[in-house]
Amino acid sequence: MPRPELLEQIYTIVDQIPAGRVTTYGRIAKMTEGATARMVGSAMRHLPEGHQLPWHRVISASLKLADHGGAARQHEKLRAEGVAFDAKGRVPSHLVWPDE
Repeated sequence: MPRPELLEQIYTIVDQIPAGRVTTYGRIAKMTEGATARMVGSAMRHLPEGHQLPWHRVISASLKLADHGGAARQHEKLRAEGVAFDAKGRVPSHLVWPDE
């Protein structure tokens, strides 16, 4: 698990991802003061009970959903926000936040 101050940074960033957009573990890591993509993934797996964070908007660098137990629910939540997936299960790059 990341240090508490990194967790706070990660959760603050995740909370800012707009509906209908996604970002990657790596992009979030680059916005922190020292987290790695793996740490961001760990933070997403260990979200506090009752949180309201849009965890479903965080995806892998391949723009596919990571293979985890919540992937089906994540896919549903993203589709409900209007996120489309291509034939290979990727999210279109123009939906990646923040814009570069």
